[in-house]
Amino acid sequence: MNIIGIIPARYASSRFPGKPLVDIAGKSMIQRVYERCLLSKSLNEAVVATDDDRIANHVQSFGGNVILTSRTHSSGTDRCAEAANHFPDADIVINIQGDEPFIQPEQIDLLAACFNTPGTEIATLVKKVDSYQELFNHNTPKVVIDSNGKALYFSRNTIPYQRDIPENEWLEKQAYFKHIGIYGFDVKTLQKLPQLPISSLEKAEALEQLRWLENGYSIQTAETSYQSYGIDSPDDITLALKEFKDFL
Repeated sequence: MNIIGIIPARYASSRFPGKPLVDIAGKSMIQRVYERCLLSKSLNEAVVATDDDRIANHVQSFGGNVILTSRTHSSGTDRCAEAANHFPDADIVINIQGDEPFIQPEQIDLLAACFNTPGTEIATLVKKVDSYQELFNHNTPKVVIDSNGKALYFSRNTIPYQRDIPENEWLEKQAYFKHIGIYGFDVKTLQKLPQLPISSLEKAEALEQLRWLENGYSIQTAETSYQSYGIDSPDDITLALKEFKDFL
């Protein structure tokens, strides 16, 4: 399979403008993400997809591949779909978050392996929840999966609800999984997703993947043991440097 890693990156973040270019111990965040992708054994190529010349020029300055895309995209998925048009021979696209400078290459490889199963349309990663803080944090989307590892539903709420069990015993009685926001797409499926209208479930939970489920697409999951850490604010950089100092 020809697997392309696409890293969507935009400059105009409302919470953290210019985030892809922020310095993290001597390298920009987007450079660190790009270099982590190059360590993957599964990707045939990696490319940054951006709508901003500043990001594009910077990626070129460190020798990275970059594609300029439209400024009108409302999601990283839409940006990946446009960028995928530049790779007509691609079979699979991995959408890698541009704000995770310490992503593990093994996570990319694990996700890519989902497409060894014929018929896989979309794939993503999950990780077992191991603390009650995570379990009841509405900023941490949870996912329930079926016996074949396919996602049944994603929610910011804690699912499944355990009737007649005290909440402080839920982790002992039931395995819970949180969603790790990296996606893989069969290219034909990826090109169809931007045409789907925003769904009622997506509006309710503010989770894009619910649009795909609501329209009948299946999402295969794979369980990772690696922690994911996104940079959403300047304060997150300090925490990330402490957590991942061995990767610098």
